[in-house]
Amino acid sequence: MFRNLFLTAIAVGAVHAQTASYTGCHNHGSVEYCFGPDGEETAMSTQAASTATSVSASTTSSADSAAITGCHSHGDDVYCIESDGSEVQVSMEATPTGEMPAEYTGCHSHGEDRFCMDPDGNEVQVLAEGESTSDSGDSESGDSGGMNCHFHAGVEHCVGEGESEHSSEPSCGVQTRDYDMPLRIGTLFVILVTSALGVFLPMLLVKLPFQKINTMFSTIVKQFGTGVIMSTAFVHLYTHANLMFTNDCLGELEYEATTSAIVMAGILLSFLTEYIGHRILLARSRRNAASSSSPDSPTMTETGSNTQKPTPDAPSHPGASTLAHLGHSHGPHDPTQPNTKLSVLVMEAGVIFHSILIGLTLVVAGDSFYKTLLVVIVFHQFFEGLALGARIAMLPGRILPSKAIMATIFALITPIGMAIGMGVIHSFNGNERSTLIALGTLDALSAGILVWVGLVDMWARDWVIEGGEMLNAPLGQVLTGGISLIAGMVLMSLLGKWA
Repeated sequence: MFRNLFLTAIAVGAVHAQTASYTGCHNHGSVEYCFGPDGEETAMSTQAASTATSVSASTTSSADSAAITGCHSHGDDVYCIESDGSEVQVSMEATPTGEMPAEYTGCHSHGEDRFCMDPDGNEVQVLAEGESTSDSGDSESGDSGGMNCHFHAGVEHCVGEGESEHSSEPSCGVQTRDYDMPLRIGTLFVILVTSALGVFLPMLLVKLPFQKINTMFSTIVKQFGTGVIMSTAFVHLYTHANLMFTNDCLGELEYEATTSAIVMAGILLSFLTEYIGHRILLARSRRNAASSSSPDSPTMTETGSNTQKPTPDAPSHPGASTLAHLGHSHGPHDPTQPNTKLSVLVMEAGVIFHSILIGLTLVVAGDSFYKTLLVVIVFHQFFEGLALGARIAMLPGRILPSKAIMATIFALITPIGMAIGMGVIHSFNGNERSTLIALGTLDALSAGILVWVGLVDMWARDWVIEGGEMLNAPLGQVLTGGISLIAGMVLMSLLGKWA
């Protein structure tokens, strides 16, 4: 017995002398490899070495578990060897120099996480098998505390780490993160300039002295704007409102058609506004006509037979100025179209509700999504500005002051929404129940307003209602207008993929 122990001690001592300079021994299949002094892997093929390694592992396992050795890189990732020969990944984020030490010692645990010390005394995290450094952050924004976050209509929606939206409970609280405020302040002015350019450009170009170019440009911009308004109503606003009302943080609605009902309410509200406004304007025009009539300025002329006949400019009977007559436009300066400005005001109201929400949700979006959303919003505001500006340009009268005021309100409203968002950026919770209801309701109402304006005041009035400019237009103008209409729908709908 003593003889066996003596021989074993001699063998272990000899092997230890042979392999003292080798560390990080591990297996590749049935062959054992160790790291030599030069850092290269070396196959340890002798039976004695295998026996020695086994003895060493059995007698010093508790000591080896406090250190990881044989550190090497796989691409940009750092891996080290455990005492049992398995590889573990090491997070290099805590090493200021970014250098790779040969080993880490003093391994210990903080809760369920394991950490070791580098030669400079810095802690590094040892990641378990299948775990990576990217798992510790937000897959979308990078700083939402292990949540998988994405954006619906600019409002963040987060679910548990590593789970899909449908298999994990959503996180409905405020997501804490750092925001690039200088970037947001700078882009506020970008949105301001873009919106102003879009809405003022049609009003300036419509003053061009070339009649044919002026007419063609007016057709292109007006019909493109009609397509933009229709897409904004259905693809953007209607869809966004539905996303708000189907958000998991809101809970299940008892009435599933809430979005459609509010959109319909917006259509009804627009109809009532225009109808009552038209009646008021009609009554006012009748009073003005009655007060301007006097014996010194008769509307009837004497004939040789003392028979009075109406003048060509007078209506054949008092009720000739009907709402139907007022509903037709025969040109941008048609005096029989007093309701044109009212229709544009209704359109602008729907756009304004939408634009202020765009500004708010843009600012509170995470940094990783902000730049993408910004590019989309820039095009969105420019297209909407063209649509609104083209209709304002068709109103009778000079640009100053009323047209300029209407255009300026549109240019300012989205930056105002952004300023509001900056003020509440650290407390805004897009997944709070009251916020979802408010945003969804405003989006749905705006959708209804723009559906009415786009279909009735723009599309139908230009194309199919008697007196519309496209109804009896030349074929070339019809083709140009039709292509522009479809282009507006397609381009604005494409932007709906991101915003």
